[in-house]
Amino acid sequence: MLYKPSSLLTSTVLLTAACAAAAQNYPQKVVRLLVPFSAGSGSDTIGRIYAGGLADVFGQQVILENRAGAAGNIGTEIAARAPADGYTLFMVNMAHAVNVSMYRKLAYDPVRDFTPVSLLATGPAILVTHPSLPVKSIKELVALAKARPGAINHSSAGVGTFTFLAAEMFKRQAGVDMLHVPYRAGGEALTAVIAGETSVYFSPAAGAIPQVKQGRLRPLAVTSSKCLSLMPELPTVAESGFTNMAKFESGNWYGIVVPAKTPREIIDRAHKASVATLGNASISKRLNDLGFVLIGNTPEEFGAYFRSEIEAWGKIVRDLKLSAD
Repeated sequence: MLYKPSSLLTSTVLLTAACAAAAQNYPQKVVRLLVPFSAGSGSDTIGRIYAGGLADVFGQQVILENRAGAAGNIGTEIAARAPADGYTLFMVNMAHAVNVSMYRKLAYDPVRDFTPVSLLATGPAILVTHPSLPVKSIKELVALAKARPGAINHSSAGVGTFTFLAAEMFKRQAGVDMLHVPYRAGGEALTAVIAGETSVYFSPAAGAIPQVKQGRLRPLAVTSSKCLSLMPELPTVAESGFTNMAKFESGNWYGIVVPAKTPREIIDRAHKASVATLGNASISKRLNDLGFVLIGNTPEEFGAYFRSEIEAWGKIVRDLKLSAD
């Protein structure tokens, strides 16, 4: 019995030393980047480019794993239960700030169960339509929707996602009724409007731009406060007559978090590696060409931003009386 305290102290010291050594040598094996949205979504697009650059910085393979469904909640629950060792990085976006208010009960807490690493980037959406829809501007879309209430349908990546909220805010501001067709994830919602299953979609710019260039989608407006440098002729939503959509114009955002209790040394290494990845000229050009605005802030700055987004979107969800339950 007399040796138990000292044995415990020795074990604690050894464990602490082992954790410190592991952090200093991190990463020593393959790193998983878990994305809770499907291929073709904004999160998947930036995630794949980021993972490739991060692998070069780490000197270890980074594997992207899509676990889509339930507006990101399925993948988020998996990430919350992952070991806090730095080998599971998790991609979050605006939906994670919204889901706190959209769902009455979640199997995770986005603040308590995760530690921020860095806000990677922000990105607007583009309001696109299938080419068969006889409109070429938001003004024409609104006129057609008012003439045919409920006849025009719009896809989304699921209730609570930016693609859903953007459409809901647009419908209320424009005073139109369009039928909501939810899909499990952004890639499916984008494919649906390309195939003509749906007519309208607020698509992340990264997914929409290649399809617009190929003539498979018709762009009507961008949700940012300024025009896209890649498509300077495309007006903003505000320029189309909807000037009071301040939050609507902010677009989506994409960041990296890790499970709570991940050692600070590992978080710092992951943050530095993320900043270095965004600073890579080739990586930054690829992301900028897709409409992303790169950030790369500190864990503390991202944490504060995340909490402010939860508060801001909570108010919007309550004002719009929205619920996923």
